[in-house]
Amino acid sequence: MSIDKRLFGTFGVRRTANDILTPEFASRLAASYGTLIQGKIAIGGDTRTTTPMIKYAIIAGLLSSGCEVVDLGILPTPTVQYAVRKYYDGGIIVTASHNPPKYNGIKFVDSQGIGINDEDDIAIEKLYFDSQPKRASWENIGNLYTNDKIIDEYIEEVLFRVDVTAIKDAKLKVVLDCGSGAGCFTAPYILQKLGCDVITLNCQADGFFPGRDPEPIEANLGDLIATVKDLGADIGIAHDGDADRTICIDEKGNFILGDKTFTLVEKHMLKENNGGLIVTTVATSSAIYDIANEYNGKVIATAVGDLLVARKLMEENGLFGGEENGGLIFPDFVYGRDAGLTVAKILEIMAKEKRPISELVAELPVYYSEKMKIECADNIKQEVMDKIADEVSTLGYDIDTTDGVKIFKEDGWVIIRPSGTEPIFRCFSESDSQEKATEMAKWGIFLIEKYKNEK
Repeated sequence: MSIDKRLFGTFGVRRTANDILTPEFASRLAASYGTLIQGKIAIGGDTRTTTPMIKYAIIAGLLSSGCEVVDLGILPTPTVQYAVRKYYDGGIIVTASHNPPKYNGIKFVDSQGIGINDEDDIAIEKLYFDSQPKRASWENIGNLYTNDKIIDEYIEEVLFRVDVTAIKDAKLKVVLDCGSGAGCFTAPYILQKLGCDVITLNCQADGFFPGRDPEPIEANLGDLIATVKDLGADIGIAHDGDADRTICIDEKGNFILGDKTFTLVEKHMLKENNGGLIVTTVATSSAIYDIANEYNGKVIATAVGDLLVARKLMEENGLFGGEENGGLIFPDFVYGRDAGLTVAKILEIMAKEKRPISELVAELPVYYSEKMKIECADNIKQEVMDKIADEVSTLGYDIDTTDGVKIFKEDGWVIIRPSGTEPIFRCFSESDSQEKATEMAKWGIFLIEKYKNEK
């Protein structure tokens, strides 16, 4: 997260709802964005209980700045991004993604459906804090429209991009867990149209997230794992709150890490296209590079953040991209993480290969990883990172400071990076054994604690 920003994190503004993220806050922030765009802006949001309150405040702010507004309703983040890229001048998504129910957030996207850049973040903050957003005269206040067809169009576009006949012929049994999030409005229908035998969990929209926490980590997916095993399903699918990420459970009930899903789809995208450019972040598995080397691919690494990956894909005309958290980006469709097409693509791979997903994953390069996190106040993050970089450089390790501090050791790497949305550091590691990966992550946490406690 840039230290120059007063509100924005990695992608948008995320806060506790009706505490910091009040209607007044949302309306003024939206008016500041509208002052920059001065066009037709789409808005949609996830299923959180506070989304309608914040959404209507945003609509009021946009209208007051003279913008035309199109309300898309409650729907996944990638569906909003798809709509903006095709039809509108900008967009706002009301979502806190995987955060607990008390949070909500506001994500701003440009006319390509990509999260706005740092310069626009800062310009909005200046209007918000230091001057005044534009307030149109009464006769120039914008109009409000609705578009309730965009979900159907999005679903059809997903289906257009895969071999529907092959998937139908495979007769796959799928257990789907939308976590009561925005995926409820797209994922069950995509699977149904792909001819799958669909068993749903938590596919009723509910902003309290009664079935499970919206973060699709293994600890939250016990019901999904058990159901896949009990029913003999071919695969389990889980989405986060705004349905831009996909996590898979294999037919044996094993949790598949997001970077494994990324590597699997990367492999088949490169094979289908005889190579191509892959864009990912510095926190993603070395397996991405191994597969690229094997199948005529090239990899570019950015700082963490799907909007950075998406922008690089657009600039470089990349084939495919993503992150280690199950967020995959298909740039010919949506310039952002997209759970809908991810699921369809994974099922297509299973159908065409005619093998279970456990076998397909077992063929991928094997690395072991560990993820840890630790609390740290935002105002000392930069100093902590600087001191860690100084120490490990003195010890003779190569480092990459594209995002946080990535430390390369003989048997793997560890990356220490500040969260852009929470007062924490995240520490990811990768090695050739689980023991070494865990040891490296613990070392990273030790370094953070060491310099954090000096403050």
